[in-house]
Amino acid sequence: MKPWQKIIVTKNQTLLETMKIIDDSSLQFAVVVDEEQHLLGTVTDGDIRRGILRGEGLEVPITSIMNPNPISAKSKQKSYKYKQYMKTKLLKQLPIVDDSNRIINILFMDKMDSLTNKNTIVLMLGGLGTRLRPLTNDIPKPMLKVGNKPILETIIEGFKQYGYSHFIFSVNYKKEVIQDYFQNGEAFDVTIDYIEEDKRMGTAGALSLWKNRPTEPFFVMNGDLLTQINFDQLMNFHIENQSLATMCVREYEYQIPYGVIETNGTELITIKEKPVHRSFINAGIYVLSPEIFDYIPKDEYYDMPTLFDRLLVQGKKTTAFPIHEYWLDIGQVDEFERADNEYTKIFMKEEVLK
Repeated sequence: MKPWQKIIVTKNQTLLETMKIIDDSSLQFAVVVDEEQHLLGTVTDGDIRRGILRGEGLEVPITSIMNPNPISAKSKQKSYKYKQYMKTKLLKQLPIVDDSNRIINILFMDKMDSLTNKNTIVLMLGGLGTRLRPLTNDIPKPMLKVGNKPILETIIEGFKQYGYSHFIFSVNYKKEVIQDYFQNGEAFDVTIDYIEEDKRMGTAGALSLWKNRPTEPFFVMNGDLLTQINFDQLMNFHIENQSLATMCVREYEYQIPYGVIETNGTELITIKEKPVHRSFINAGIYVLSPEIFDYIPKDEYYDMPTLFDRLLVQGKKTTAFPIHEYWLDIGQVDEFERADNEYTKIFMKEEVLK
């Protein structure tokens, strides 16, 4: 029997019987169901005490004091959504029901922290944002507002959706703007530590400044990206492939605006009019295993492509994870404007648990 099944009460059980079930479980909560396990109501220790105070006898059916309109949520949602929903509604417990309103689980807020993923996210935020000037004259690129909030805040929310909450910010240019806004992350329900670069280090070189290195695989991501990637799938892909380093890649196509000629010596073979070429490009999102630090030089500029080149030369296991979800690198003004125009459609879809 699962723990939550011990606090299921039938509609014919009495206040006294329910009180004993609640006391024995130490959960201060019970769920009332009918013969087919349909959710009828919930009972808390407080409900019982209030019932007794207003003169209800110990032998009355529990339906006389239960809450007949309990808050519940449908199944097949991700754990982070349940956690966010419970926080919003200030719930200590949340019954989970199927499409027929049959109880299939009960979540408890004090148990939800165990659902948090422990993998760390390193966000590279030290770039000058030269191509976005004058927008970046006074603030770093990750703090530019897209939609109604900084790019960096949207990135954090993307990881939070999958239960990731420990961030390392690698900062340099206008770092105080980022640090003043996010501080230690408490206001955003995450933990944030900082790597402070005193010179340009590159996306891999900055990792050499990380003091308390992780023992689990970790993410590295550029701080000027907006994406709807499933970070759980990415992490699982990396682990399942037993990879030392995984690079996210994105298909990119471009059209040559001329007819392309193929020849054999002086003989004309084919003419392809304005052909489209497709290639995979580096998407600026990575998962690295802890052993990667053995391949990163200390205190010098070292970018991520150079690190991958080194791993490939040495025959180490590297993998490519293709992204088909929404992805946009905000490197230039037109891309910034595009992101701002697309934000509401892509990132402000209403999340509903009911």
